[in-house]
Amino acid sequence: MAPSSKTDCGGPLSPLARLRREGWCVIGHAIAPEIVAGLAADLDPDFASTPCAAGPFYGNWTKRFHGLLARSQHMDAFVRSERVLPIVEQILAPGCDCIQLNLTQAIEILPGGKMQPPHRDQDMWPVRQPGLEYLVNVMWPFVPYTRENGGTVIWPGSHLRQDEVAFPLSEAMIPELVPGDALLFLGSTLHAGGANRTTASRRGMIVSYSLGWLKPYELPWLAYPPAIARQFPRALAELAGYRSHRPNLGTFEGRCASTLLDSDTGHLGAVDALRPEHEALISQFYAGAFDGILRGDAA
Repeated sequence: MAPSSKTDCGGPLSPLARLRREGWCVIGHAIAPEIVAGLAADLDPDFASTPCAAGPFYGNWTKRFHGLLARSQHMDAFVRSERVLPIVEQILAPGCDCIQLNLTQAIEILPGGKMQPPHRDQDMWPVRQPGLEYLVNVMWPFVPYTRENGGTVIWPGSHLRQDEVAFPLSEAMIPELVPGDALLFLGSTLHAGGANRTTASRRGMIVSYSLGWLKPYELPWLAYPPAIARQFPRALAELAGYRSHRPNLGTFEGRCASTLLDSDTGHLGAVDALRPEHEALISQFYAGAFDGILRGDAA
């Protein structure tokens, strides 16, 4: 049986509730199609000049490129979408102080492209804590996504069955999307790029967000060095890596990475960025609470 192409997640559940229960959801009309068209036009020269990918996972029937914040001013509207970002934050907030951009990637599946191997994006990190989500993906189509042209294949509920590597294709969904829609799915949800059986390319992009303490897929300071990041709105620059995560992760000269957004950093002194539990332990240490242990006193 072929996977369903049903577009709507269905039922009265909110997108957030559907994402938690099914591992995916579609937010229709999340952004104006005119903004999608503007972004697609900005990226058209990059699609034309980018060579095909290499390797069995990416597939040489696809084109992919990154660093999209520096390629189009339209990107901010997608990355900080009021319809999408609050949902992402609610999914990831239990596991971190702040979230970060994991990557921005433009994707073109060429005519005749094969189906991608099913995978979970969170598996790039060799850690797993039950009940904790590490990543949320947001797929933005530049053209209509259908079963025929390589629409994203999703296995609903697979985020609750993470020990299982493969599922029948008959259990999958292929959401039909139009430009302006947003497809959200968890990093723990099994998915794949579909096969393109048409004579036209399928273009779109994925924006993914992860816990702020993880090493992201795309190194933000190389994609967006300070001279470029200073041109971003502050909140966008922070999402793109210019914000440290407690305790003292992602710092520059021992300070919050946002220091690099200042035009002249000069000579800096290190400043702690600690979580309350760390500060409490340090206070206890200086108050002498551990003196007996340090001296090796008998219990």
